[in-house]
Order: sequence, then C-alpha cells, then structure tokens
Amino acid sequence: MPTYRRTTRVPAPIDEVWAFHSTIDGLRELTPGWMNLRIEGVEGPDGTPDPDVLTEGSEIRMSMHPFGVGPRQRWTSRITERDPAGETLPGDRARFVDEMSGGPFRKWEHTHAFYADGEKTLLVDTVSYRLPFGLLGDAAGPFAKVGFEGMFRDRHRRTMDRFEP
Repeated sequence: MPTYRRTTRVPAPIDEVWAFHSTIDGLRELTPGWMNLRIEGVEGPDGTPDPDVLTEGSEIRMSMHPFGVGPRQRWTSRITERDPAGETLPGDRARFVDEMSGGPFRKWEHTHAFYADGEKTLLVDTVSYRLPFGLLGDAAGPFAKVGFEGMFRDRHRRTMDRFEP
C-alpha cells in the first residue's frame, strides 16, 4: 500500500502543537482554502455533538470541493487511536490516527505524530492509502503522492505560521 510522509520542526512545545491539532477548529485552520472544506457534523465517541477535543471514537463528517472542480466529495473520518503525551506514551511523544470510513479512497489511514525536540516539536504526518478503481487505482497509487504534497506542505506551513514567534 502506498504511503506519503511529511515532517516539519515546529517552533512550539509538544503540548501546544498537540492541543491545536486535536480539535475541529485546528482541522479547519489547517485545511487549505482551495479544498473548500465544509464540516457537516462532528460527534464524540458517546454521540455528543461538537466535542471540544477529538478523542478516540470521534467521527467527523465533511465534504470537500478541491479547486471548485467536479462534484463535492463526501468524507467521513473516525479517530481510531489517540495517545496523548504523558498518558499512554512517554511525555516526549503523542499521536492520533484517523481513518476514512466513507469517502473517495478505498483506504485512508492518517497518523499524526508529535515528538518533543526541546522547546520545539517534530510534526510527522503519515498517510497510508489506496485509490479507487481497483487495479487501475493500485497502479496509479504511487503517483498520488504528487497531489498530497501541496496539501500537506500547506498544512505544515499553516502550523508553522500559527506558532511562529
């Protein structure tokens, strides 16, 4: 299965970067405008609407319309793992994983990892994916990284901008 990875050193402590990435507001702020993101609904693991923090079991229903071209794409994502720094992982590491449970990919698993680096944080996004269209999608899978690059470069730039002194 193809994998895409992007790493950036953010000028802020792990707790601050983790907290920002753990909310629906963080998702909104990190998503490039050209994706035309709409959050259709968010539920916590117990069904509570619009939780403050995206915890394990939270579900996000959204839609995107990249560059305003083609039909709007519906996407449902579920937080399947959440390991805050100092709780289930040592204080110098944290991560959460979201998996697409409905949307344009056959498989999408996005691991958001955070590593303390003194007063800075190493942010590592890793996406394992499978494109639609069976064997044709499998053949094209490695080339999809080109499409991911712009989106993740923008996400990481937005994270840097948020925490620049």
